Amino acid sequence: MFKKILIANRGEIALRIQRACRELGVKSVVVYSEADRDAKYVKLADEAVCIGPAPSAQSYLSMPAIIATAEVTDAEAIHPGYGFLSENADFAERVERSGFTFIGPTPDNIRMMGDKVSAKQAMIKAGVPCVPGSEGALPDDPKEIVRIARAVGYPVIIKAAGGGGGRGMRVVHTEAALVNAVQMTKAEAAAAFGNPQVYMEKFLEHPRHVEIQVLADGQKNAVWLGERDCSMQRRHQKIIEEAPAPGIPRRLIERVGDRCSAACKKMGYRGAGTFEFLYENGEFYFIEMNTRVQVEHPVTEMVTGIDIVQMQIRIAAGEKLPFTQRNITMRGHSIECRINAEDPVKFIPSPGRITMWHPPGGPGVRVDSHAYTNYFVPPNYDSMIGKIIVHGDTREQALARMRIALSETVIEGIQTNIPLHRELMADAKFIEGGTDIHYLEQWMAAHKR
Repeated sequence: MFKKILIANRGEIALRIQRACRELGVKSVVVYSEADRDAKYVKLADEAVCIGPAPSAQSYLSMPAIIATAEVTDAEAIHPGYGFLSENADFAERVERSGFTFIGPTPDNIRMMGDKVSAKQAMIKAGVPCVPGSEGALPDDPKEIVRIARAVGYPVIIKAAGGGGGRGMRVVHTEAALVNAVQMTKAEAAAAFGNPQVYMEKFLEHPRHVEIQVLADGQKNAVWLGERDCSMQRRHQKIIEEAPAPGIPRRLIERVGDRCSAACKKMGYRGAGTFEFLYENGEFYFIEMNTRVQVEHPVTEMVTGIDIVQMQIRIAAGEKLPFTQRNITMRGHSIECRINAEDPVKFIPSPGRITMWHPPGGPGVRVDSHAYTNYFVPPNYDSMIGKIIVHGDTREQALARMRIALSETVIEGIQTNIPLHRELMADAKFIEGGTDIHYLEQWMAAHKR
């Protein structure tokens, strides 16, 4: 096991990794920007090093600063968390070339799955179900693009090969709009991701977003830890997640889960990862793989009892998985609400000082947050300030516990999206389960949000 790990991230995930290190008896080094000087995880760290000013490009995205900090603090490994450099293959490669262990997949795995075209080709070879579409990147020939779209069937969606986070996508309903949409998406992809390649997929009208959590040790051992339903989204950004996914037959989940773990074995995958799918009319369609820990990993931890972040560290240290698929069991139901510092109606970020912070408690309630009374939420980063996670023996009990938890939560001084979560937890369609990825935006339109 490592003696010291550098945490190359901020916010609640930095604190989450720090806690995992403590349980393992590993010292942690936290890097931080000037804007995060007073953060809880900075105060609690064994060592903390300021690596630059507030802008991410000059701090959390600065590879030289992070690696130099690992060198001067004698850290042995670097945990990237999620976001920032977590899925940057060049960073992972640079970490390992510098003599440190990257707590995550190999650079080759990250690079292959980060390109949506190569990822889809790899999944097709592994037998993982994929959305019908182009076999690879779209050609430049307009006639060939039209031919492919006719074969796939309208509506189609054009996606950037190097895209992510809901960016670099455009839905096309008619042939007249197709070629122009492809050209515009290519231009946006080149500007945003440095890769102009785009591909085409059938656009599903009413899908749910369901993902499979995997763990693999790079030694041909891999398991899947159940599924999560992440369909409650706004502009492709998840707001609520739950496990298991309500209303989907277990035999279908087991079939796709087994194919995901088999794919991990085939590619020699190492660490935690998530296979993301669209689910419609009883069928799963692969869309992408995230080669890192997910924001929503706690709901899986709550229903399986497995500490995913600790397993990331143990795997990176060379340990084999201590369990097989037959040992994985799911108990009860878990729901997570992402708490954002934002106007709950206009969704405008609401940075500022928290004058009162009172998190909820009680049976089956977990709060992952770096916030506290008098903490200043900086305007420089993502607006998420924490997550409320609940667990119950049934989905109904989990919903009841989340309603209570949200009613007990007090955050003053800034605006948050807690009022929105309270409304959604009382919404009849959400309570019924099985809402699709468009439901939240339709709900907001109906409520004039």
